[in-house]
Amino acid sequence: MDDPRRLPLVYVRGFAGGTSGIDKAVGDPFYGFNEGSTHVRVGAHNQPLFHQFESPLLRLIREEGYELLVRGSQETYLAEHAQVPANSLWVHRFYDRSSSTWGGRPEEYRLESAAADLLDLVDRLREKTGAPAVHLVAHSMGGLICRCLLQKVLPDRGRDAAECIGKFFTYGTPHGGIAFDLGGGWLERVRDAVGIQGADIFGPRRMYEYLTPQAEFDPSGPPEGWDARQMPEGPGALPLERVFCLVGTDPADYDVAFGLSSAAVGPHSDGLVQIERAYVPKAHRAYVHRSHSGRYGMVNSEEGYQNLRRFLFGDTRIEASLVGHRLPDDDDLVWQAETRLSVRGLPVVMHERLAAHWCPVQLDPPVADTGADAASVPLAATFLNSRLRQTTGEPMRFILMLRLLSLRERRGILSLGDHIERTADFSDTLVIDVGTPDAGSGIWAAWNSEIEGAIRDHRVAGAPRSDEDPTSGRWVAHIPLPESAVPLVGDGARIRLVATPWS
Repeated sequence: MDDPRRLPLVYVRGFAGGTSGIDKAVGDPFYGFNEGSTHVRVGAHNQPLFHQFESPLLRLIREEGYELLVRGSQETYLAEHAQVPANSLWVHRFYDRSSSTWGGRPEEYRLESAAADLLDLVDRLREKTGAPAVHLVAHSMGGLICRCLLQKVLPDRGRDAAECIGKFFTYGTPHGGIAFDLGGGWLERVRDAVGIQGADIFGPRRMYEYLTPQAEFDPSGPPEGWDARQMPEGPGALPLERVFCLVGTDPADYDVAFGLSSAAVGPHSDGLVQIERAYVPKAHRAYVHRSHSGRYGMVNSEEGYQNLRRFLFGDTRIEASLVGHRLPDDDDLVWQAETRLSVRGLPVVMHERLAAHWCPVQLDPPVADTGADAASVPLAATFLNSRLRQTTGEPMRFILMLRLLSLRERRGILSLGDHIERTADFSDTLVIDVGTPDAGSGIWAAWNSEIEGAIRDHRVAGAPRSDEDPTSGRWVAHIPLPESAVPLVGDGARIRLVATPWS
């Protein structure tokens, strides 16, 4: 391979339901990875602008040099070629054998079989491309198929997931299953008992079956406290830093079943998957105001693609956390933070956690004097790619908006008598320039309130921030919050930036 980042990429689609849904899915040669979208954005002078997203498939071909090797079918191409390019895109067509459109008798769909077939495809691609590993990109249930491969199929065969999978990216996968706000648990019990159209795969018992290797499996069911979201760590497991979960926060645009799904799941969801069930703990994640699927869904969105592209092919990882803060000593106050992260040159926000989207960052009072990291609150993480700079010699720029809000709670009922809706106690934007060898190495950071003029016009002034970590390959700096925030969070509050190489 000329470029080691260009591993074969396999797309794994989501749940199709019964036979009619499966038949519709297999009629698409790319299982939906080729679907794009249009969106009207308000431009200058309040005039609407047409924004077209062509699809992840076309963008990866056009912008990242991938090839689509379909000559009649993937199977035909693989059978006829002893060698294939590593920079190639593939679709795991696991639903084909369960479709009635091919004639004959369709097989019953089983997630474990789809995961075993995925391993066969991964092994064939590694053999024919010479690539050491394969990237997996999955939507919804497709992420559970990939996790079955990683957590059950490979361990049951005595193989290491870390050796054959490069990176794993999920769009709206129900890592913690699917639960409902309505019904008091009865809807889940009926679904799991009856298994309507195979939907019991989103319940805890079936998830335990296909996510647990045979050596650890208990026939009586999942142990008390078992969390389906957890992925294993340790020797042989895929490192969680190589996993990215895109979390949707817009249930309103999920138009399946006349809105009944989003009504049942609740507003703190993407319309099908609740926000807290859509990620793997300790994995990277970003929140985007997109629905589970459809024309305004995550897969066919600019936000989804830009997170995918930078996670797979970026060269720098940046993590931002709030540290050293001290909240006012008032038991009636509930504190939240809102964050937005944008990268220069993009028409979309890469990550946003807002109270209006049901996903603010909860700020619990730190435990007093228990160490430097006791009050650490992760705010955002992103991946940058120096190849994507608009002008050679300029630093990579991104901004992190931070807002702090306080809500007063009395007698267990939220009282808004002294609250001004959508008004923050503190709001500012941290501007970060990340240098490269041709732009001057280092990282510059300053609050927007301290920068004169438009932030797009100038680089952050002054010397780069000093590296506070002597560890090779890891850069750390702490940025004090502006003076206006001191009465809220104390004079020790900082934004900790951690930069590491990413490949």
